[in-house]
This record gives sequence, C-alpha cells and structure tokens, in this order.
Amino acid sequence: MSLVRSNFLANIAGRAWVALISLAFVPVYIWFLGIEAYGLIGVYATLYAVISLLDLGLGTTLNRELARYSVQTGSGRPMRDLLRTLELVYWAIGILIGIAVVALVPAIALHWITPDQLSGDTIEWALRLMGVAIACQWPLALYSGGLMGLQRQVTVNIISTTAATARGAGAVLVLWQVSATVEAFLAWQIVVSVVETLVTAIAIWRALPPGAPGRFNMDLALGSWKFAASLSTVSVFSVIVTQLDKIILSGLLPLAGFGYYVLATRLSSGLYFLVTPVIATFFPRYSQLFASRDERELRRVYHQSCQLMSFLVLPPAVILALFPYEILLLWTQNREIAENGYLVLSLLSAGTALNALASPPHVLQLASGWTRLALISSAVATALLGPLIYFMTIRFGAEGAAAVWLLLNVGNITVNAVLTHQRLLAGELRHWARVDVGPALLAAAAVAGAWKWLVAVPASIWWNSVNLGLVSLATVAAAALATPEVRRLTIRFVASRFGRAA
Repeated sequence: MSLVRSNFLANIAGRAWVALISLAFVPVYIWFLGIEAYGLIGVYATLYAVISLLDLGLGTTLNRELARYSVQTGSGRPMRDLLRTLELVYWAIGILIGIAVVALVPAIALHWITPDQLSGDTIEWALRLMGVAIACQWPLALYSGGLMGLQRQVTVNIISTTAATARGAGAVLVLWQVSATVEAFLAWQIVVSVVETLVTAIAIWRALPPGAPGRFNMDLALGSWKFAASLSTVSVFSVIVTQLDKIILSGLLPLAGFGYYVLATRLSSGLYFLVTPVIATFFPRYSQLFASRDERELRRVYHQSCQLMSFLVLPPAVILALFPYEILLLWTQNREIAENGYLVLSLLSAGTALNALASPPHVLQLASGWTRLALISSAVATALLGPLIYFMTIRFGAEGAAAVWLLLNVGNITVNAVLTHQRLLAGELRHWARVDVGPALLAAAAVAGAWKWLVAVPASIWWNSVNLGLVSLATVAAAALATPEVRRLTIRFVASRFGRAA
C-alpha cells in the first residue's frame, strides 16, 4: 500500500506542476505570438493527437505486461526482450510519421488551415517543424508506459516535470531573446523532446532486472497481439472522439475563432492532469490484482480510486463550469477572450468531468483484458459524432460543438458504469453512485452554485482572484468532507501529525 500511496503522491505532484507550467505560459505565448499563431500551436496538438492513432496500443500493452511480469519470478529476460521488440517497432513508426508529415505539408497548409494574417511560408515551415517534433517525441509514450508498469512512477514524474519546465520557461526565453515566431517556438519543442525521450529510454532500461541485452522477439509481441489490437482500435476511436471537434472546427471557423476554442479546450483539458495520476497509479495495480485473482482487494482498491478521482476532478470542474468568464478573465487578462470563450469553457468542462468519472470503470476493463465494451461504445460514438458536430457548429458555432461533447459523455458514463459493474464487479454499481461519486458531486455543486447565486461578478481583477480563490477552497473542502476515502485519509494524516507532535 505504501508503494501505491507514494506513486499516487508523485503523480499528483508531477501532473500538478506540468499543468501549472502548461497553463501559466499560455497568456505569454499569446502575447508574443498573437491568437492566430496560438491557433496554429493548437493545430500541432491536434495533429499529434490524430497521429497517435498509430500507437497501436503498444504503450499501454507494455505497461500492462510489465506489471504482470513484475509479480512473476524469473521474468527478467522476457521483459527485456519485449521492450526491445516494441522499442524497435516504435522508433520505426516515429521516423515514418515524421517523413509523412513533412511530405504532406503543402496539402495540409492548403486544405486544412484558414489563416487571416499568417503567411503561407510561415505555416508551411511550422508544419515541417511539427513533423520533426512529433517524430522525436513519439517513442516517449512507450518508455513512460513501461516505467509506469514497473512502478517507477516517481522517476517518470521527475523527468516529465523537468521537461515541462524546460519546455515552458525555455520557450518564453526563446520567444523573448531569439525570435518571437511560431517557428522558434516549435524548434525549441524539438530540442526538449529529443532530450526527454532519450533520458526516459535510459531510465527504463536501467529499471529492468539485470541480464543479457534484450533482443528482438516477435513471439513475445504476438502473445499480446489480441489485447494490443483491441486496445489500438479503442485508441483510434478515442482519438477521433476527442479530436474530431477540433478537426472540423479548424476548417469551419476562422483561425482566430479556432484559437478561442483551443484556449477553452486547453483550460478544460487541464482536468486530465488530475485524471492521469489516478489512472497511472491504479492501472498497474488493477493488472496485478487480476493476475493474482484477489477480487476482495480489487474491489477495495477500485472504490478507493473512484473516490480519489471524484475528489480531484469534481471541485475544479464545477468551478470551471459555473465561473468560466471569471476564470478566463483572470487567466488571460483579456475581456474579449473571456466573452468569446466562456460558454464553450463551461460546456467543455462539464463534459470532461463526466469523461474523467468514467475513466476508472474503463481502465478496469482494460486491466482485465475485456475490451469489447470499449470497442462498441467508441464505434457508436464515432459514427454519431461527426454529423452532430458539423450540424451543431454550422447552427450554433463553437458552442454547439462543445454541447455535443457534453451530451456524448452523459451517454459514455452511463454505459460504462452500468455494464462494467454488471460484468466485472457485480453488485457494486450502487456503491459507486451513492458513495464514490454522488456525495462529492452534490457537495461541490451545492457550494459553488450557492456562491454563484449570492456573489456578483467582482468588478476588479484583484477581487475576482480573491473571489475565485475563496469559492475554490470552499468547494474543495465540501467535496473532501463528502468523500469517505478522502475524509479517512485526512483524519489519519492529521492524527499522525498531532501524535508525532505529542
């Protein structure tokens, strides 16, 4: 249990720092580059997410397999062989991706992006640099997934926080001292990506049990091909579901309007920085418990992870959904951005919160090897999403696309919660709804909603920050008191501290 706790705390600290760095520097990037160039950076994020379809599920597969091997004796050699095999496959894919993106630059620049002020040469050079950056960063997911499966999550977070700091602070220095252009920004991302990938590769090889160097062994990879293939298909659908709005909107909206949407997406997606620590901590643990057939411990750990997810995600999600204008104004110091993005931010935040709450049931499916539900639900969502986003965007603009995301996740959490608890943890659905999720949701919504109704929007930015700080603290406190696992951990922590003092 101490290992799970230390991993969770490391993941929380690491993700919190990465989120802080990621969000803090966005207004600086916009100040140097302008909202249109920031929209181009949003295109880079979308392009990387779309290309991640070629991951083939190998990163998560390595995570699961190394976690399972870690509880078996004499598994050092297959662990090294599996890593070597997947490593070679990953690097080959990454190089091919870089070449393909560079080759497709003219078509992407002509048919996808609609600039108002940026020149065609700027866009094409930026796209070429994006291809190189993606190729350099591509193997990172494999190495990080392997370290997570080996329970070396503290190491992963040290590397990721250092890299995030270098990305953010270094980019600002480059824009300030070298060149305030999107090309300079992307060139710096390439440098950091190369260093981060190589350092992570060295870390995972050193974390494996000692022995002969790994060798290419396709039989090991084929032994997990069914799980990897199913997971790859799920990943394809997931990326389509999460990125289709941005792909469609980047073609329908002017680049500046798309920039507002990307900004709201960036802020609402910050909730995933709170989701990742829970998933990264508990997915290997789920896999180990399924391998050892310890159902009693699995139920306990599962409910613990669900309650931690609710406590971490619901308070900030409720604040983002109910105070979007105030948050955008405080973050960007720009009333035009706040007025254009607040409704989109509110809808996206509510949808992302539901998506986060559905993550533990989904990850439990993957740890058990049951991927059929995820395949079916993702396929249905993908079939419906494109037409809905297109129609709603034409009819209501960016707000329509954000509303589709919310509706999609209402269906997603309903299906995942009901069917997962029927098959894998029979009889636990009521406990999940009434103990794991419901109390934290009701407490956070009640406190934040009452605050919104009673307190008017502050006129000054300083009072706005004070107001947001107070309502955030009150909402977090209410959710903590309403969540049994968090309440228990808090009481234990306070008791231990007072006991030591006594």
